[in-house]
Amino acid sequence: MTDARWVKELPVSITVTDETGRITEMNEAACRAFEKYGGASLLGTDVRDSHPERARAIVCELFETHRVNAYTIEKDGRRKLVYQCPWLLEGRFAGYVELTFPIPADLPHHRRDQELVES
Repeated sequence: MTDARWVKELPVSITVTDETGRITEMNEAACRAFEKYGGASLLGTDVRDSHPERARAIVCELFETHRVNAYTIEKDGRRKLVYQCPWLLEGRFAGYVELTFPIPADLPHHRRDQELVES
């Protein structure tokens, strides 16, 4: 088994739920990001309870379909990528992982498939 201590201080917000939607893990960045909603005290609560009505409907749909949900947001003048994906345990749906990380306004985009053909 590998040492997962690196996750604690990673400058990417990581929140994990179980299959019922209960928040089971949050790293330090997630606790800071959700501080005004309770931070670390959100552990053990239902993730749906932390969302306004429109977002709650999306979260409920994710738990029914087990699909990936990815989008960008801007908050406090910073752009972020939010990536929500199911995690599996022995091939079965076990919950969701949400990764949120800042992205620069001028993020380069590379087309690796074209670069390979051109080289």
